[in-house]
Amino acid sequence: MPELFRVFGFVFLIYSRDHGPVHVQVRGHDGEAKYHWDGEGFGLERSVHIKAGDLRRIERVIAENADLIIARWYEIFPEHEDGTDQEDMV
Repeated sequence: MPELFRVFGFVFLIYSRDHGPVHVQVRGHDGEAKYHWDGEGFGLERSVHIKAGDLRRIERVIAENADLIIARWYEIFPEHEDGTDQEDMV
């Protein structure tokens, strides 16, 4: 699982055997969270055992690094770069 970066004791990563849509996993401080890209920004999908203040810090880091996260996602999953990374495509 490729690690993107570490900030505030949290590890931001993408699982190499994952699926679309674009999202990032965050682990640390005995908790974890998952943020997904909706085409305009990353939104919290779920979190477990991460304090509200830490979630706000994580969200700022993700927002500041959204371009890097998306670029890294498509490096790992180039087959989805044409937009086929949406799970609910018709």
